Amino acid sequence: MKILLVGEYSRLHNSLKEGLLELNHHVTIVATGDGFKNYTVDLPIKQKYQKGLHKKIKNGLYRLFKVDLESLQIKKQIIKLKPKLSDYDTVQFINEAPFGCTAEIEKDIFSLISSWNANTFLLSCGTDYISVKYANQNKLRYSILTPYTNGKDKVSSSAYGLKFLEPNFIALHNYIYSTIEGVIASDLDYHLPLLGNSKYLGLIPNPINTEKLKFKNLTIKDSIVIFHGINTANYYKKGNDIFEAALTIIKEKFLEKVKIVTVRSVPYKTYIEAYNEAHIVLDQVYSYDQGYNALEAMAKGKVVFTGAETEWLDYYNVKEDTIAINALPDAEQIAKKLKWLILNPENIITISNNARQFIETHHNFVKCAQQYLNVWQKNNKES
Repeated sequence: MKILLVGEYSRLHNSLKEGLLELNHHVTIVATGDGFKNYTVDLPIKQKYQKGLHKKIKNGLYRLFKVDLESLQIKKQIIKLKPKLSDYDTVQFINEAPFGCTAEIEKDIFSLISSWNANTFLLSCGTDYISVKYANQNKLRYSILTPYTNGKDKVSSSAYGLKFLEPNFIALHNYIYSTIEGVIASDLDYHLPLLGNSKYLGLIPNPINTEKLKFKNLTIKDSIVIFHGINTANYYKKGNDIFEAALTIIKEKFLEKVKIVTVRSVPYKTYIEAYNEAHIVLDQVYSYDQGYNALEAMAKGKVVFTGAETEWLDYYNVKEDTIAINALPDAEQIAKKLKWLILNPENIITISNNARQFIETHHNFVKCAQQYLNVWQKNNKES
């Protein structure tokens, strides 16, 4: 099968591609590379107005005339790439707005790429209309919107995907859903909002390349190493403030027993190496399932504080605190879990081994790639 993957978040499409290649399929990724993370893609789309004078000019023209230079030049690149973006059996968009363009330009790009190819599918991965609408209706105990709605985070609402609730993005969503063969969720945070949707084809766990991410048996000698990776732009959104508050508590009580390592907004290759010597990785707070960073850390045998809520425990039929640690939006509770691990280091070793086994069982990149193939083939136009 000839497959085109459109967009890239957190290396998901790269890992899926690697699994599909193992199964002897032809795969191409077209994407921007996901900002500073700079993931490898086959057909890179350049963003030319992200900083400096170019950004100021772009912002000024948008304020005056509602013309977005970045969106226009991205669309031009897509059109120029038509020969390389055509005649695929299957196309999968990673999100409803994978290029960060205006809704109108995203619609144009979606329409063009879909018209050049046979079957188009969508991933619900990252914020989109359905997931943001669900979170905004307060159906969950907490959500990705919590730091914004409680007034903690003063940044633009765009950081929380609230643009997807605007009329032009709702129109984009409706157009996409009228065109696609179906939508797949990448984890429970997107699965729950899609339940009952006629286009929903089910959850396929995030594929993790377990061959590239080598497991290392943890040994604990002098200190327990706790790693905290911060994306500055998403500081409150990921709950980094809560993690830092929890670490303050731990430093006051266990400074001689722990070593805390913090990095900020580093490229993917730097990040993935930065926590090699860590025992514990602090990932994110406001989620019910693990995102990509958490899964990759688990694959390497780290004890990860992340989304591991009751819904996840039930879905995979696993017990609390055996595979990952659920990071509640409560610094005292996180500190309590850290204290439990510090005082019982044998639990770190057990969870580390369980985490790797869980990834191999549910997230192996070749197994997940086969699941995608099964869904695509079952739901293509010729079926």
